[in-house]
Amino acid sequence: MMGHPVVGSTWDSSQTTAEIFVTGHSSAPSGEPPTAIDPGAADPITAGGVPLHQRITAAAPELVAAVFERILAELPAYARMPAELLRGDVTRIIGAGVRAFAEVVRTGQRPSPRFLSSLRENIAQRAEEGVPIDVVLSAHHLGVRVSWELLGPHAEPADLPGLLRLNRLQLGYLQDVTAAVSAGYFQERQAVFSEVQAARQALLSALLEGGASAETAARAGILLPPAYLVLELVIGAHPDEDRSDVDGSVAARRKLRRLRTELEHGARDPVLCALTPAGGVALVPCAQPADEVGEADWRRLAALVESASRAAGADVTAGAMPAAPAGVGEAAVVAREVLDVALACGRPPGVHRLDDVALEYQLSRPGPAAEKLAALLEPVARRPELLETLRTHFGHGLNRRHTARALHIHPNTVDYRLRRIAALTGLDTTVPAELPRIRAALIARQALTSARRR
Repeated sequence: MMGHPVVGSTWDSSQTTAEIFVTGHSSAPSGEPPTAIDPGAADPITAGGVPLHQRITAAAPELVAAVFERILAELPAYARMPAELLRGDVTRIIGAGVRAFAEVVRTGQRPSPRFLSSLRENIAQRAEEGVPIDVVLSAHHLGVRVSWELLGPHAEPADLPGLLRLNRLQLGYLQDVTAAVSAGYFQERQAVFSEVQAARQALLSALLEGGASAETAARAGILLPPAYLVLELVIGAHPDEDRSDVDGSVAARRKLRRLRTELEHGARDPVLCALTPAGGVALVPCAQPADEVGEADWRRLAALVESASRAAGADVTAGAMPAAPAGVGEAAVVAREVLDVALACGRPPGVHRLDDVALEYQLSRPGPAAEKLAALLEPVARRPELLETLRTHFGHGLNRRHTARALHIHPNTVDYRLRRIAALTGLDTTVPAELPRIRAALIARQALTSARRR
């Protein structure tokens, strides 16, 4: 029968969704009478001919001591708490619960809104201290059980009708206490979570701007690693996003949540990310300095991105660069450029490093030559299906059947589109000597398009 102190607390008439969900009703403000649990409360519940609420009040010191000892014996998490907390807050909470339950037995009414409000406020402290919610709830149920074990032997056969009513009162009391504990606990945990997320976003921004410090990381609860693997991501659509009978925005948010969760669970340390359903940036901690990142590190990263893609149910393509924390901002720029080159070349989903696209990356560098190469594709600029076919065709080794399968079209449609490109631009994929120029044009166009967006 663990409760929380009521001294100095005030009733807040606002109520959380968690309370309504658990209790199935709204608690009345302090100026209104609580909902009755026991309609027959006019006849007092007795034990051995003495009103039970009087026995509870008289035995309060003994009950508090017994509940306290049992909590320490049966709930190890409480036994590990500081002594001043146990002898102070916890003991006062137990006493408040005993008094509140005695009042429930006396009146047949639910616990007062003022008591429940105070309970929510105090349970927030346990949440902030990291006490698990199952332990807190177990303490309240244990309190009711211990109180009955001490008072039950006083009962006589004539008390049986009242004891049946007592059972209803106990259940009503625990229902409201469980609701208040859950509401207070999860409100505080949500607040803590929001603070942590805000601190992590501040750290991510500082890293991208080149101004992160150990103090900024400490506020986010993070120790800066020797290096980050900086990822710039493009996330494909989940099949449900394109269905007419499904809310695409819901499907997109679900996809993004699953991807974030997998990134967080699959990495050894917290991953900092700023993502939308279409993509974004993610910083994966690395235990090696940036200049010592090896093939094993890249394989782990590739496996992480692949598992995130599977969890999301969507293709994920990433440009990746290693960097010390101070170099994250510059690395993000290069990772984005690597991603653009990989997309322009029709590379498959997965992680792409600068080493993987070094030649194509160099071709994408700005200058008069790049602008002339990009201009070669200007005649098909308003035909996105033709550009996509050309990119995909190069990404699948100029194999028309593989290209058709990737685009979900017939091979003959691929042939038709390639002929249209040749007719409009003069770039013919059936002429081997033209292939390097066409690839360079694709890369240059993607690079210039990305530069304009930035």
